[in-house]
Amino acid sequence: MRLTGKHYGIILSGLATAFLHLSLYPVLGFDPIFLNGFGYLALLAAYFLPIPFFQERRRLVWWALVGYTALTIVLWVLLGDKNFVAGTSSAIGYYAKAAEVILLAFLWSDKP
Repeated sequence: MRLTGKHYGIILSGLATAFLHLSLYPVLGFDPIFLNGFGYLALLAAYFLPIPFFQERRRLVWWALVGYTALTIVLWVLLGDKNFVAGTSSAIGYYAKAAEVILLAFLWSDKP
């Protein structure tokens, strides 16, 4: 697979999203929000690594990554802390959602 600009956008926004979720470990511990970061890393690996099982099912992996990202946004809207205070864990939610929206845009441009 030859990487294009949109692929780099998917990688960067996906890693940013994963990092933001993983950065909540000191505050939340082994919380589902923290573990969500590992889900992003796993799905990015499935999308880009040359593993034949996943490459043969690229469309399914694309849908899984899009669905996972959309579900994360919806769950934050329903259950997340919306009190934005810069420098706190509540602000990380807003930063992560921005990265996730960018991720969705890049994914949509790479739709198989």
